[in-house]
Amino acid sequence: MAAANQRMMPALAPVRVAGNGPADDLRAILVVWKRELIRFLRNRLRILTSLAQPVLFLYILGTGLSPLISQTEHFNFRTFMFPGVLGMTILFTSIFSAMSIVWDREFGFLREMLVAPVHRWTLVLGKCLGGATVASIQGAIILALAGTVGVPYSPVMILTLLGEMMLTSFALTAFGVMLAARISQVESFQMVTQFFVLPMFFLSGAIFPLSDLPAWLAVLSKIDPLSYAVAPFRAAVFSQIQLPAPLARTLDPGMSWGSWVLPVWFEVAMIAVAALVMLAAAMRQFAKTD
Repeated sequence: MAAANQRMMPALAPVRVAGNGPADDLRAILVVWKRELIRFLRNRLRILTSLAQPVLFLYILGTGLSPLISQTEHFNFRTFMFPGVLGMTILFTSIFSAMSIVWDREFGFLREMLVAPVHRWTLVLGKCLGGATVASIQGAIILALAGTVGVPYSPVMILTLLGEMMLTSFALTAFGVMLAARISQVESFQMVTQFFVLPMFFLSGAIFPLSDLPAWLAVLSKIDPLSYAVAPFRAAVFSQIQLPAPLARTLDPGMSWGSWVLPVWFEVAMIAVAALVMLAAAMRQFAKTD
């Protein structure tokens, strides 16, 4: 009888105890990354509202400022703003992705993640990769509007911008995670991020050229890390546009330290270094989270 009952029992699924091995760390990274994508794709209202602000800046503010810019017969000012709007899109989306950590803490889900038998740095890396992916998707949607503002659809330009946006998104998400790791209330996180986000955006040259700035404003723009992302964006766009040389130098002066105009590869390298520094700082802060 016992043997018959044993034959009738369904086979049990094998149980694997998670540890701290590389396979478990990789799985944790993929799970957190996938969770960010699922949350983004299921929230259609978030997708629409995140795109509303860039569209307003590009088509309304850009059109309104056009009459104030000289030599507009040679150039559409919305074309100048387009790289800055790309930077704005990934900036706000990356920071918003990091804010979900505060929500998870308030609702108790973060504690469940922290007690998982994996290294905490895997949670940070998965979060940064997920936030960077979401921000890059948002940026790609805005990039699809390039033709409406006089930017040609060049495959080289599109691939270049996508790569630069992914790197910048990763750095900005890591920065947001570093801030969110020690903040317990959403309201506090919003106040802290506004203190950083708005100055970063306005000082980056997203909506005005960085040429012929007052000395104090030029120094602040060089300190702003987002400036070193917007400059390569604009260089990629302007490489596909024919402009009079004086106007091109005015609208796209690039970043400079004294008399040295930084090459694009150096600006991208600075963003990569900033991403690694922010990631290390976020991991260190997250390790202290209770």
